[in-house]
Amino acid sequence: MQNKTNPIALVAGILTLVLISTSIFVPWWSLRVGTPAIASIEVSPVNLNLALMGNSLIFPLIYALNIASAITLAAGGMIMIIYGLKPNKPYSMKLLGWGYKKPLFAVILFSAGLLAMFFLVPHFSGFTIPLTGSSILSLPQGMGPDGTNISVNVSAGFGWPFYIAIVVAGLCVVTRVYHRKIAVTNTTLLPPSLP
Repeated sequence: MQNKTNPIALVAGILTLVLISTSIFVPWWSLRVGTPAIASIEVSPVNLNLALMGNSLIFPLIYALNIASAITLAAGGMIMIIYGLKPNKPYSMKLLGWGYKKPLFAVILFSAGLLAMFFLVPHFSGFTIPLTGSSILSLPQGMGPDGTNISVNVSAGFGWPFYIAIVVAGLCVVTRVYHRKIAVTNTTLLPPSLP
């Protein structure tokens, strides 16, 4: 009997769509400067909230990139669901090859962007920003008015959607590996061809 569905792909596709909808409202990573917050950044591949002194800042290019990312992830999730329902079709491997990469690339690019920020911001500005936890951010000597030292509390951390994104990316990779098992099973179950 042939496998009619790939349950791992179905779960990965559904979780990808859930991830998109939650990432609009809950950030993958956030940073707060000051208590109460003087500035805050909340980031996910589908949303960026930047506030300075209580005023939201909007950048049209970043907004467009967020929409493009949401559409790409949604397409990847839907394609994973379609593949999961019909893993034995001739076009299934092409669907899987395109769909499983989207959440994986989102996690990799997001993590690479954060790591780049973590290493580049101190290099260019002298400020050290934590990836997680709290620290004291001090202006470099002489940058404060009249040479005064200015320091504020900074806290940063990953939100739970980031961890779901890692699980979804892992499920997509497992789906790709599991497809080999389905393909081998299906070729061994085919009836012998007639002369």
